Amino acid sequence: FTRAALSPQFGSFIDDLRLYVRGGSGGMGYPRLGGEGGRGGDVWLVARERTTLRSIKERHPRKRFVAGNGANSSVRALKGEKGKDCEVHVPLGISILCEDGKQIGELNTAGERCLVARGGLGGSLVTNFLPCKGQKQIVHLDLKLIADVGLVGFPNAGKSSLLSKISHAKPQIADYAFTTIKPELGKIMYADYKQISVADLPGLIEGAHANRGMGHKFLKHIERTKQLLLVVDVSGFQLSIKTRFRTAFETILLLTKELELYKEELLRKPALLAINKMDLPGSKDNLSELMKQLQNPQDFLHLLSDEMIPESTMKFKDIIPVSTCTGEGIEELKTCIRKSLDEEAEKENEDHQKKKLLLLQTSG
Repeated sequence: FTRAALSPQFGSFIDDLRLYVRGGSGGMGYPRLGGEGGRGGDVWLVARERTTLRSIKERHPRKRFVAGNGANSSVRALKGEKGKDCEVHVPLGISILCEDGKQIGELNTAGERCLVARGGLGGSLVTNFLPCKGQKQIVHLDLKLIADVGLVGFPNAGKSSLLSKISHAKPQIADYAFTTIKPELGKIMYADYKQISVADLPGLIEGAHANRGMGHKFLKHIERTKQLLLVVDVSGFQLSIKTRFRTAFETILLLTKELELYKEELLRKPALLAINKMDLPGSKDNLSELMKQLQNPQDFLHLLSDEMIPESTMKFKDIIPVSTCTGEGIEELKTCIRKSLDEEAEKENEDHQKKKLLLLQTSG
């Protein structure tokens, strides 16, 4: 694969965009009659479904958004009209950052709005009837995919194949490392019409937390998934001839370490483990060895060097052996994903009800 194929844009997928925004200038005041000029329009970012950062870039190649100027005060209208606001439609899951990296806000649900450039005041007695200019700044839009389940695994663990088996997604699948160079989203459809979104994110490598390989490009998307599904090759994994071979158990510990080093709270997300490629020779023996190691991980930590051992091991709600080749375990995995999400939703609902009851009791 070429270097161009691994560009930070992930092909046609864009997950960050830089915009210039400027509020409108205020209108001139009318000194003789004490008239006030209209305030300049504001620039707002508004979250809207089915919008992408790529579509913004294509529609507005200069990436400049300027609100309308306020109307001047006149004999006919002493109070000038406010300038027209400028609304920029952005995708859900956007963090808005200033040029210095400070966060201005987040937009996660359709219709949410964030003011990014305020219009200038119109001319009045206070300003000697001279108008003020609108606020201007560069803002960065940082997209983190929102999905119910995030697939986590090293390259070639079979994540793309698994996504195509459990959902309606049609990811590109090839037999080399770094198959996925852009996030893929799929939906699992259930008989009762329930839909669960699954994101297959670009493959991690050792050192991803330090932004090696796709590093943060991958890891930031995990933050907005409700649950994790680790996908591990039962036979183990080797990125290239220059890197060490890792068993399935070592792979799980290394994945855990990468998540922990990037953001410790990721390990608090509910997690499932899919052990893939159960159709390969020797997979049954490898599986029984792995299950033994997972039951008592402390007894096997000596297999890794100290800096690669995570502070805490991951707890999996379910461990499901699967084969994307034969279809083994796929239906069971879909059932486990559904069950796990339903349980978490129920728990959240119970916690919410308890909080409401507590508020009622304290206010009473």
